[in-house]
Amino acid sequence: MPDDKADPSGAASPDRGVNPRRVLERLAEPECMALLADRGMGRLVFTSRYGPTALPVMYKMDEGAFVLGTWDRVFDVDLRTGIAYADYQVAIEVDQVDPQAHEGWIVLARGAAHHLDTEAERAPFIDAGLEPWVENVPAHFIRVSPTDLFGVRLRPA
Repeated sequence: MPDDKADPSGAASPDRGVNPRRVLERLAEPECMALLADRGMGRLVFTSRYGPTALPVMYKMDEGAFVLGTWDRVFDVDLRTGIAYADYQVAIEVDQVDPQAHEGWIVLARGAAHHLDTEAERAPFIDAGLEPWVENVPAHFIRVSPTDLFGVRLRPA
């Protein structure tokens, strides 16, 4: 028996309770920062020696900057320029999306990846919930002060 929700292309139509009309609105910087305020999970995006790369990272906001806990030092080489005081440019993507309701938000921040290599730089973040989830993997912290912030929200019309 054919499904009355399916269209001729084979794709299912949206749930009957979901309004298919949506509005995409640009978020101002203060709105983006408010969405990012709680620590959470995002993606660190950069160009590695293997090409475009996106890694999951835990983050915490600290005085308007992201502090990231990275889990894999393999990519550490790809995130360093090798030039003193020259930081590698990266992006951080954070989102909260509800696929059933067809709504959510995305924030993209761009800036320089500054490695927190000294004990003094690392100390405030040792017990901040940014540690790797796998035992015996050393934590590595990176600070990114956004120079560009872009956010959008998809919501019902």
